[in-house]
Amino acid sequence: MSDKSQSIAYGRLMHHAMRGLIQTVLSDVAAHGLPGDHHFFITFDTRAEGVDIAPWLTERYPDEMTIVIQHWYDALEVDDDGFAITLNFGDSPERLSIPFDAILTFVDPSVEFGLRFESISAEDDPEDEPPAPDDGPDDRDEDTEERAEHKDAEVVSLDTFRRNH
Repeated sequence: MSDKSQSIAYGRLMHHAMRGLIQTVLSDVAAHGLPGDHHFFITFDTRAEGVDIAPWLTERYPDEMTIVIQHWYDALEVDDDGFAITLNFGDSPERLSIPFDAILTFVDPSVEFGLRFESISAEDDPEDEPPAPDDGPDDRDEDTEERAEHKDAEVVSLDTFRRNH
């Protein structure tokens, strides 16, 4: 017999899966370099927990920042929590460490692919990780209507990233 007070958190599961996709893509780029014309625009929340960037970058970008991984980058390292990369800012190489949870958008304009993440607060989602498929019943009270209206991830319109010729 099903319990109507519980529901499958599809939004949270998609959010987790899409961050895993970014991890896989960046891990492959770290190992083999950028293939073909691929390049990435990654926008992240500079205030998010775990973001580590130079103080002058935090001053210049107090809320969010977009980086481009294309022609020059160095020491791309990817782990389960995020990635670190050295990028050039006006002939000044800077190391950035960005958790996957801080990413707001990930776009590869070369193939018209993009993801946009809505932030998930602890009030919206008290668990950091999705439950394992064999998890037993949960005694938490959840407002399933509110959760159904919350969008976790969606494809962005790439018109804003296309060049006008």
